Amino acid sequence: MQSGYVTTPFGRRPMTLALVKNQFEAANIKRGKSVDKWKIYRDACDARSLMGLRDRALAVLSALLSFHPEVELKEDANLIVFPSNAQLSARANGIAGTTLRENLSLLVQAGLINRQDSPNGKRYARKGRDGVIETAYGFSLAPLLARSEELARMAQQVAEERRHQKIVRERISITRRDIRKLISAAMEEGAAGDWSLIEDHYVAAVARLRFAKQATELEGCLDELALLRDEIVNMLEDQLISKKSDTNDVECRQHIQNSKSDSIHELEPSSKKEQGEPSVSNRERPAEPGRAFPLSMVLRACPEIGMYGPDGAISRWRDLMAAAVVVRSMLGVSPSAYQEACETMGPENAAVAIACILERAGHISSPGGYLRDLTRKAARGEFSLGPMLMALLRANGKAVPVGNAG
Repeated sequence: MQSGYVTTPFGRRPMTLALVKNQFEAANIKRGKSVDKWKIYRDACDARSLMGLRDRALAVLSALLSFHPEVELKEDANLIVFPSNAQLSARANGIAGTTLRENLSLLVQAGLINRQDSPNGKRYARKGRDGVIETAYGFSLAPLLARSEELARMAQQVAEERRHQKIVRERISITRRDIRKLISAAMEEGAAGDWSLIEDHYVAAVARLRFAKQATELEGCLDELALLRDEIVNMLEDQLISKKSDTNDVECRQHIQNSKSDSIHELEPSSKKEQGEPSVSNRERPAEPGRAFPLSMVLRACPEIGMYGPDGAISRWRDLMAAAVVVRSMLGVSPSAYQEACETMGPENAAVAIACILERAGHISSPGGYLRDLTRKAARGEFSLGPMLMALLRANGKAVPVGNAG
């Protein structure tokens, strides 16, 4: 034996340890194993990036498989095909001879086929008197059968990576849209800040996207854009909150500190009309649009929020609203988003909305954005908490109160 080569009855070819490994694996196929050859081919196509294969190599592999007479590759059948280069070229979309040989070598190196060389280097088969092939020289498809499970796992891995990349790209698109809208609104309305410089940072971050191909690179771009968006939101929130002068609005945002009083009206912004109306106890409040639903009903629909109440329990509306502030912060809902919900829905309904969002947190990607969307719909009269609570009651297997079913 000479270094780098091995001399066998099948000819003298360059030999590497990887090729030896592939031959060992192909020789150890489980007895009786049988797999659809085109399923293996599809898995190989999906996993081509992991094996460093190009489309022309896969076209050659398809051509080789077409010379195998059966649909399935079977352990106990002849798995050697022996087409001439001219026949292979014709079935591989007419690629040139040099390109054909190059891609055959790539398939061998990738461990998808093995060479079975004849003494004179030609490909042919010798049949017995009964017409059954006794010996064949050409390309063995045994590695495909031996590695069918591995190729399926590789194909699944590539599919998962593509799905992940798609999700990251979608998030990037949403984040880019949010930043663009925020910058445009800030410039148009004259918000304080160096918005030209911020826009330059945004343009530079978007430009780096063109060179991001791998999932890790895309995730880095997403993190950069998300950080920029958060900085812009914080700047605008600071400016908008600083303009608020209504003391009742401040009390709505800070109602945990006002726990000494039992009056619900101290925890919510009140209009002049409301200030002139008599106080109504929580137990007597009807479940009607613009007012809170019965607390017991809310807790049956949204049991998760109970652990965030004072001493780990909720027994009155003040406890629910205190828990909502804790949960609001935990979910990443901004103070301004919650304040706006309090102003539009009322603090009781805003707390109920937070409880509902907590119950569905695993299905809501942006709780803050979701609450703002609900608030806008409520302002237009297009949203009511009733259907949401009813759906949660049904999901939790609780009976729906007849009086509140509408």
